Parts: sequence; structure tokens; C-alpha cells
Amino acid sequence: MSYLTIKELTDSVGNVTPRMVRHYHKLGLLPSPPRSQGNYRLYTHEDVQRLRRIVALKQQGFQLSHIQQVLETDIAADPATALMGQLQQQYQTVMQQIVRLRRTAMALEGLLGRDHHCQSVQAKALAQLRLLEAHCQTEQVQTEQVQTEQNSGEFWEHLDAAAANHPESFQDALQGLLPDLSKRSEIEVDLLSELVLACGDVSLVSFVRLSAQSIKAAREALKSRCTIVTDLPVILSVLDQVRLAHLGCSTEAIANDPHLTSVTDAEVLLWQKDWQGRLAEIPAGSIWVVGYAPSMLMGICEAIEAQRCRPALVIGMPIGFSHAPAAKRKLMQSGVEFITIEGTIGGGLLAAVTLNALVKSLLEKPNCHCYLNGRK
Repeated sequence: MSYLTIKELTDSVGNVTPRMVRHYHKLGLLPSPPRSQGNYRLYTHEDVQRLRRIVALKQQGFQLSHIQQVLETDIAADPATALMGQLQQQYQTVMQQIVRLRRTAMALEGLLGRDHHCQSVQAKALAQLRLLEAHCQTEQVQTEQVQTEQNSGEFWEHLDAAAANHPESFQDALQGLLPDLSKRSEIEVDLLSELVLACGDVSLVSFVRLSAQSIKAAREALKSRCTIVTDLPVILSVLDQVRLAHLGCSTEAIANDPHLTSVTDAEVLLWQKDWQGRLAEIPAGSIWVVGYAPSMLMGICEAIEAQRCRPALVIGMPIGFSHAPAAKRKLMQSGVEFITIEGTIGGGLLAAVTLNALVKSLLEKPNCHCYLNGRK
């Protein structure tokens, strides 16, 4: 049997150093190897495979303690069940981290989003912020966490006393909370702002994706009195029908049952694909607004690929935990102009807000050509 030195081991795996390997030995992630007569560690092909698995799991965000559990689990009997259990445990850990970070973000938003009338509490706010930072950086027992949350609640109650003196200035708040959008066009910034105000989540900006000519395509289609097609009729009630009528644009829903409001029922209905026969009836150059059913977005992409559907723009923001992200990726690769939100985030409200923002910008800024410069 041929052996590898620790350097040969790390060179074979990549993205790992001898120091890390020695650390993995101490943690028990890697078994202690035999030694040569010169007291050098000797590694086998099995060690290479195990280390590669450790590195791969670490790159996927697994903590070392969870990696050890994965490696120690006997997956020979039922590998699928064992793997899914480990993935579920890792998911719960990540979600707990997201919740902690979201709480910190909400605290920061509560401070940065306040207008000039509330600046008198700045010193006390900064002191509380330091407590929040310390709380997030250290692991505390449950009783300490509860006490911290109680103190935080009392603090915000004190700050909220000044909130009733005047209305909230959303635009002022957004200026302090949004990331740097200086490289985006004015119309795109307006769109992103409307989406954030619709859901209250500033992080949404990082997941919105627009094709290079999406805004131009939307404005040209709207000027041409295009048809707006939605997946469910509930979206029609959220669209700005007054402005759309002013532009001469008609609206219709593929699933025309007015009582169909459940995402689950919509997906079951549209999964049957009976609706695809209506694609030929939809005029070319229409704008599709998909806010619920990932099956519809997937079907539209397939029709585009087969040249059975030629929309001017697809606003694809369906809800779902596996099919929706896949449908959105397919949309971004379809070659059609699109506006979407990566991942599972979406919904009819966000899809409707997107179209409404485009319509509003066209009517209020008909001579604006900032979007023609492209996104830098």
C-alpha cells in the first residue's frame, strides 16, 4: 500500500492546510494515522476521500460539530433518511442564525429608519445597540436571552413614545437603509424601493434580478397597449387598473376562477397544463405577471423555448420551495426579458407591485431614458 504525507494529502484535496488537518485530528473528524519510522503521518486513499467530504460539507456551511455527526452516522442501512436528517438539522441551525441576524437587522432598521425628530435618543440607542451586538456575538443561556429580550422590549417601548408625534417618512428611511444603488437607473431604484415598501424587507434588494433590457421592454410594451396576463385573478385586483386603462392595456387571468386564491389549489390546477392551450390566444408582446404558480412559469419558459409564446416581459415571482427557484432559474436562462426574485421569495403582491411601479414610472416619467444607459 502506498501512503501519502500530510502535504501530499492536502495537495490532493485542495482548499485545506496541514494545520487544518491536524486540527481535524484533534476533533476526531479524521482518524489518527499511522506513523513512519521518521514519525511522519501516513495517509491512505480513504483518508483523502474522507477529507474531501469534510471540505465539501464545510463549504456548504456545515459546522464542524455537524460534520462529525454526518461522518459518524451509519448511512449504510438507509442513506437517504440519514442524509435528510442531517440536512434538516443543518437547516434548523441556519434558520436560527438567520433569526438572530434578522432581529439585529430590525433593531438597526428601527434606529436608522427614524427621522430627525427622533435623534434626541441617539445616545441611548447606541448604548442599546452595543448590548444587542454583544448578545449576538456570544452564546448565552436561555434565561439570559429572555432577560435581554425583555430589556430590549422595554427600550423600544421608550423609543416608540415619540413615534406618535408625526407620520413616518418612508423615503427618508429608505435613504438610510437601502444599499448603494448609484449604479442603477432611476426607474430601477424606484422599482426596488416599491418592492421593499411592499414587504418591509430591505434584504430583498439583493435577490431581485432584472434582465438588461427589461425596463425598456416593459415601457415599449405598455406604450403599445399590450395585454397583461396573470396566473390568478386575485392579482388583477391588486393591479393599478386605472393607470392601465389610461394606457389602453387590457388584463386577464389564465386561471379565471375568481374563488381560486390558494397557492396550493392554483399549483394543482395549473400543473394539469390544460391552460397551455390558451397560450396561442395570448398576443405576442404581452406582459406576463406570475405571482403564485411555479408550474405556470415553467410552462411559459417551455413555450418560449418552443417558440409558441413571445412575451415582451415576464415578471416571474411564484411562491415555492423547490419548483419556484427552478422555474426562476429557467426564466433567467430563457432569453426573454424578465424581472424575478431569486429563491423561494415571491407572491402575487410583489409581482403586482412590480408591474404597478413600471406603469407609474411610465406615466410620471414618460421622457426618462436613464434605463437606456444599462446597469453598470
